[in-house]
Amino acid sequence: EALVPEAKIRVGHGQMSERELESVMRDFYHQRFNVLLCTTIIESGIDIPSANTIIINRADKFGLAQLHQLRGRVGRSHHQAYAYLLTPPLNAVTPDARKRLEAIEMLNTLGAGFSLASQDLEIRGAGEILGESQSGVIDQIGYSTYSAFLDQAIRSIEAARAKKRGDSNETMRAEPVEDVEINLNIPARFPDAYVPDVHLRLSTYKRISSALDLSALDDLRIECIDRFGLLPEPATHLFAIAAFKLRCAALGIKRVNGGPKGVQIEFATEPSIDFDQLLRWVAENPNTVRFNGPTKLVLSGELSEAQQRLSVLDRFLTQFSIRDV
Repeated sequence: EALVPEAKIRVGHGQMSERELESVMRDFYHQRFNVLLCTTIIESGIDIPSANTIIINRADKFGLAQLHQLRGRVGRSHHQAYAYLLTPPLNAVTPDARKRLEAIEMLNTLGAGFSLASQDLEIRGAGEILGESQSGVIDQIGYSTYSAFLDQAIRSIEAARAKKRGDSNETMRAEPVEDVEINLNIPARFPDAYVPDVHLRLSTYKRISSALDLSALDDLRIECIDRFGLLPEPATHLFAIAAFKLRCAALGIKRVNGGPKGVQIEFATEPSIDFDQLLRWVAENPNTVRFNGPTKLVLSGELSEAQQRLSVLDRFLTQFSIRDV
């Protein structure tokens, strides 16, 4: 009132009666007053297109999800919107509060909700997944890294148990997918024009690399076509290489390098491939296939085009695949 005497100000909070609060919100929607002074009662479900500025006092006292929801109350139309977060001097707020403020400042684009939720989990610390503690040490390494470590540990234990049982039908991969390297020296990415938003590109890359089987990868490919249009050639290569990684992991192949003169395949110490069949195949194709040391196989040929390298690797994996991925 002192700064802008001509502004009309009304108040809204959770202790008001339902009829009174409804009247205030209706008047604000119809622009019968200028400033709504309120509590966090407006943090979700309120859509006022004409509201283009929000001032959040003592933002250091709010949670990250609350700040994200409150910030989302403005900018609901084509008008430029502003969110001002008022805090004491940063040296007077807690370290966690500073992290929350930095996160809300950095992540200000559409689709940032998931990233904010992940950062909130890291700041607060998640509980022990296999224990009773309500706070853990995930924030020391990050939730994604912790999840990857946990998944790898579970797979190693299950693989060891399957090997001890002698279960030949066990579908565990011989190599973790993240340990498989494929370099065919071809462009494999989403062009900027195909997926313009950098955060969306990165999250899609993450989803592709985290796909557990070919079915999930195919669902992602269909989703991309549905959202962005037909895949350009580099994106097609990206999905093909991701599928090759899954198939190589199942066979115990840890590295593939390809170039204009051929493709080199390097096996792990205990691959899941029928070596008798492989030796017969090498003997039948002495001009194009040869061993280069005990663990490396070279497929020679004129492979100047990207599709030629993809086809050669696909034929090899199809011929020696012994299990569904």
